Amino acid sequence: MAAHLHRRKYDTGATDTEIKIGNIVPYSGPASAYGIIGKTMSAYFRMINESGGINGRRINFISYDDSYSPPKTVEQARKLVESDGVFLIFAPLGTATNAAIQKYMNTMKVPQLFVSSGASRWGDPEHFPWTIGWQPSYRAEARVYASYILEHHPTAKIGVLYQNDDFGKDYILGLKDRLGDKYASMVIMSAPFEVGTPTVDSEVVAIKTANPDIFINIATPKYAAQAIRKLAELDWHPVHIMTNVSSSVGGVLKPAGLENAKGILTALYNMDVTDPQWDSHPGMQHFRAFLAKYYPEADKSDSGTLAAYSLSTGLVEVLKRCGDNLTRDNVMKVVANLDFEVETLRPGIRVKTSPTDFYPIEQLRMSRFGGEHWDAFGPIIDAHVEQVALSAK
Repeated sequence: MAAHLHRRKYDTGATDTEIKIGNIVPYSGPASAYGIIGKTMSAYFRMINESGGINGRRINFISYDDSYSPPKTVEQARKLVESDGVFLIFAPLGTATNAAIQKYMNTMKVPQLFVSSGASRWGDPEHFPWTIGWQPSYRAEARVYASYILEHHPTAKIGVLYQNDDFGKDYILGLKDRLGDKYASMVIMSAPFEVGTPTVDSEVVAIKTANPDIFINIATPKYAAQAIRKLAELDWHPVHIMTNVSSSVGGVLKPAGLENAKGILTALYNMDVTDPQWDSHPGMQHFRAFLAKYYPEADKSDSGTLAAYSLSTGLVEVLKRCGDNLTRDNVMKVVANLDFEVETLRPGIRVKTSPTDFYPIEQLRMSRFGGEHWDAFGPIIDAHVEQVALSAK
C-alpha cells in the first residue's frame, strides 16, 4: 500500500478522493441558450460520482456564468484557478470569452481543456501548450461548405451574414481557403453584425437586395433563428447554409419555426437528438437513459445536451488515462496522444490528436433539415485532409 501511495502524483485540485473541475458557460445574456450545456455537465458528473467516480475519485464540478462577456470570463477564470483551486478548466464556452483567458491559462500552466468553440486558435500547441479545442474548427467547417458549393453550385452568387468577431471571421477564412481566387467573384455581399445588437433583420434585408443564390448564416443561436425567421417573412428561398453551432432543433429551429427551417444545410459531427434513425444506437440509448435519470427536465430536442455528454465523455476518458498521475503536465501529455471513438459522435468520426495536432475532431457530414430532424447525406468529409492538400499547393 505504501509503495502504491508513493506513486500517486497530484497538482492543485486533485487528491486521493476528488478532482476539482472548473467550467465557464453563459447561463445568462445573449448566448444563454447554451446554459443547458453546463447543466448537462453537472448532471453527467453527478452520474459519474454515483457510480464510484474516476479511479475512485469524485468529480467536484464548479461551473460559473460569464454572460458571454469576456471581462467576466477573466474574472471567473481567476476565481476558479486562484480561489477555488481547480485542477483544470473544462469546456469553457465561446470564442471571444476563451480568447480573453487563453494567455492567463497558459501563464498559470492550467489546462484550458476541450474549449467549446471551433476557433482555429485553440489548436496552437507551439504557442499555447495548455489550450486545446474539441469540435471541428469553424475554419475547417467552412471549408466543407465551400467544397459543397464548388461541387453542387459552382457558378452561384453567395451572400454572407456573419458575426463580427473571431467566430465569424474564422468562417470567412475557411471559405477563402477553399474558394480561393473565386471568393471575390462568388461572394457578392457580406454583412457583419455585432454581438449585442438587438436583431439582424436589416442585414438580412441588405443581403436579399443583392439577390444571391446562396445565403450563408454564420451566427450564434439567437441571431441564426432571427435570420431564419426573416428569410421566411421576406418569402426568400436561397440555398441556406447555417453553421452547426446553431443546428439545435429545440434551441434554434423550433423558435425560428420548423417550417421556416426546412431545407437548411449544415455539417454535423454529433448525432442529432431528434433523429429517429439513432433510436436503436447504443450511444443514443445510453445518453437518453442518462438524461431521463439525471436531467429529466431538459428539453429533449436541444442538441446542447448531447454536445455536453460527448465532451464530458472525452474528459472522463482523459482523466481515466491519467491514472494516479494527476498532474496538469500529465493531463496535457495524455491529451496530445488521443485516438478513440465517443459513442455519441456520428459513426466513423474519431477523436484524434498528436503533439502537433491539437484538433481532436476534424470530420463532418453534410446534413439537410427535413422539417423535423437533420438528414445526413454524402460521405464524411475530413477537413484535415483538405487542409494538408491546401498547404501543399
